[in-house]
Amino acid sequence: MTVNASVLELIGNTPMVRAQRLDTGHCELFLKLESANPGGSIKDRIGLSMIEGAEKAGKIKPGATLVEGTAGNTGLGLALVAQAKGYRLVLVVPDKMSREKIFNLKAMGAEVVLTRSDVAKGHPEYYQDMAERIARETPGAYFINQFGNPDNPRAHIETTGPEILRQMDGKVDAVVVGCGSSGTMTGLSQYFAKNSPNTQIVLADPVGSILAQYINEGVLSTKSGSWMVEGIGEDFLPTISDFSRVKKAYAISDKESFLAARELLAKEGILGGSSTGTLLSAALKYCREQTEPKRVVTLVCDTGNKYLSKMYNDYWMLDNGFIDREQHGDLRDLLLRPFSRRDTVVVGANELLMTAYTRMKLYDISQLPVMDGQRIVGILDESDVLMHVHTDEMRFRDNVATAMISDLQMLDVRSPMQALLPVFERGHVAIVMDGEQFLGLITRIDLLNYLRRKVH
Repeated sequence: MTVNASVLELIGNTPMVRAQRLDTGHCELFLKLESANPGGSIKDRIGLSMIEGAEKAGKIKPGATLVEGTAGNTGLGLALVAQAKGYRLVLVVPDKMSREKIFNLKAMGAEVVLTRSDVAKGHPEYYQDMAERIARETPGAYFINQFGNPDNPRAHIETTGPEILRQMDGKVDAVVVGCGSSGTMTGLSQYFAKNSPNTQIVLADPVGSILAQYINEGVLSTKSGSWMVEGIGEDFLPTISDFSRVKKAYAISDKESFLAARELLAKEGILGGSSTGTLLSAALKYCREQTEPKRVVTLVCDTGNKYLSKMYNDYWMLDNGFIDREQHGDLRDLLLRPFSRRDTVVVGANELLMTAYTRMKLYDISQLPVMDGQRIVGILDESDVLMHVHTDEMRFRDNVATAMISDLQMLDVRSPMQALLPVFERGHVAIVMDGEQFLGLITRIDLLNYLRRKVH
């Protein structure tokens, strides 16, 4: 073991792991853990390559302002390098990016500009176009432009590709990659074309992106959809892209991606991000289609630590319809946190208001059922707490019973959905009962989520 002089020396040389418990058919599947890079993703490689490439070309000077548009991980890689080298970094990111990534970027000193994720290239608020404009309007700023920067694929030609071939003892039948800026796909396909020409490059693409159809059918659509997986998929062909060696692509839905990533953690103990799920799902499909043994490599593109509030959160998955729950045909279908499953966050009448407040903050909810064993005896709303303590903050030490509403209006579980509306109009939450049994609460957002899941 050696001591490194800088965190930048830890970029690359990531581990390779053979999958043991996934159904890979006749094939062996190997996972290259790009999540082990110091910034947590494969994009550390291009962050270093693009900044050092600009330095060597004399395009930036010490203390320069760097600007880039990114869906997340490229920004983290750039922030890592910019921090180590003393550059100011301005990042334009689409608003579908996970909160963890934004917090991470800001903590590393990057300036984050949020923009819309529902507009296409050419729109002034499209994240890449906005980044280019900010760079143009900022004196002395340098637009990194990962989508048109040849130092992006160069990082994978010089580091990622050789590492894979070396770790696999020169025997790689297929590599499954995603495509965002196209650097990984382009770099690896060009590297393997020279050094292992029989290695097949397979593309994993989110449903909604135009790339899978382009590969499989030769059709370049001008219409893209939307997807929730972060960091891969495109609505245009990046200028640095080279798809000439990619002959097969799989279109993977958000649901398939998220469930595959969760399966990877459950079965292999590897915590990958959302795009990892897309790549894994495509790799497993490829493996299961083969009639003879092959050695297949795919990438754990980034760590799942950035997605704990999303695809590793059961409630988020339920909200978005990615986890199926038993349907009853009554108001139980709208309960996100059923009391019978111990999912409902509750408080006791004799607990302190401070405890109730802390619980609301922790679980990001604004009301709590007050329970006496299995029996509901009240509701405590954040407004109830505010009215109780606003003249004397020491009243946070009072019992919940002193501030809760005990005059409860219940809804029978068999009530029609329309019965919820008068409850919401009065500013209340719906308390759902089955006889004397408390089942849970329904809020406005629960109803909205339920109705949205019905739209396909």
